[in-house]
Amino acid sequence: MTHPLTPVFVGLRTGLHLVFAALVALVVARAVVVPGPSTGAVVVGSVALLAVYAVGALATRGGPPRRPLALLWLLTLSVLWLVLLALTPEAAYLVFPLFFLYLHLLGRVGGPIAVAVVTAVAVVALALHGGWSVGGVVGPVVGAGVAVLIGLGYRALAREATERERLVAELLAARDRIAASERESGALAERARLARDIHDTVAQGLSSIQLLLHAAERADPDGPGVEHIRLARETAAANLADTRRFIRELTPPALDDQGLAGALRRLAETQWAADGVRVEVVAAEGLELPMPVQTALLRIAQGAVANIVQHARASRAGVALEMSAAGAAQGERMLRLTVTDDGVGFDPDAVARAGEGGRTDSFGLRATRERVEQLGGSLLVDSAPGGGTRLVVELALDAVASATSAARSGA
Repeated sequence: MTHPLTPVFVGLRTGLHLVFAALVALVVARAVVVPGPSTGAVVVGSVALLAVYAVGALATRGGPPRRPLALLWLLTLSVLWLVLLALTPEAAYLVFPLFFLYLHLLGRVGGPIAVAVVTAVAVVALALHGGWSVGGVVGPVVGAGVAVLIGLGYRALAREATERERLVAELLAARDRIAASERESGALAERARLARDIHDTVAQGLSSIQLLLHAAERADPDGPGVEHIRLARETAAANLADTRRFIRELTPPALDDQGLAGALRRLAETQWAADGVRVEVVAAEGLELPMPVQTALLRIAQGAVANIVQHARASRAGVALEMSAAGAAQGERMLRLTVTDDGVGFDPDAVARAGEGGRTDSFGLRATRERVEQLGGSLLVDSAPGGGTRLVVELALDAVASATSAARSGA
């Protein structure tokens, strides 16, 4: 993410580079205009100082340098500056940009100490070159004070920008959470609307058809077409039962403060018990899961038990929600949902082939597999004709957050 105050920081660094280059050019020009015995040494030292500075400036364009390299660079600049200061008093001007380097690279304690030391060195060097003067003392001291104040302001700007960046990231995350919550609420509201529409239209229509056929059957119990009427009534009754089951699945019990475990227990005590299957629920309490994941797991359990009711001819079933140690060796926590029954069982391979052929009797298992894949988990179906069925869903809890959006789209 781009720093909010990047243009300001770039402008300050560019200004520092220009000031340094201009001051070096001033030292060289002074040595050339007023030649002396050390003119050649001053020019060579100035070029070397500028070259070392340019190398360090280019090296830091991609980010802050490693501390050992930064300290070596700063030490080399300081040594070259001391050499120039010994040759010409004009080199004292170069201490001003060096102040900012000391403050930036040596930290909150070392930076001001280094600034104080080189300020004293500059004052003494000016005195040795031209004697003591007010300008020779006040100039470096004022420059050091200005540099320290600017350095403090720079640090304050950096902290403010970092804090602002953190707040912006939190706001974006909060916006995404709110949007996700709204999408989830919209999906649940749409499912509730579909359930109401199906109840008010298809279910009511099938109920009316069933009543009319029953009345026709009683009106002429010995008529020639009574067997067809009875078959139609039974078909309507079966379809009405399926429709009511669809309505129940579209409107799952609320995931309130008891969470997924409480919802599973309520289903076992009400809906599943009414369907004629005794379901034992064993669920771990206090699992912190995103609401879309809880909803998806609830629908997986509902779909599995619905298949048991419709196809397995089972008398007992079990739903277990627990932490698994399967991924402990890799440091992962695994959540396992297991649904078992004592029914007639089936051949999973044959069901898979039927699904590839377009048959609808494998839709429930296929939908469960797709939902598990959207959560980033794995699905195991262990069954055989006459041997009951065991369905196992495993999710890596550390990967649940990244799969939340996929689970939400499948809810």
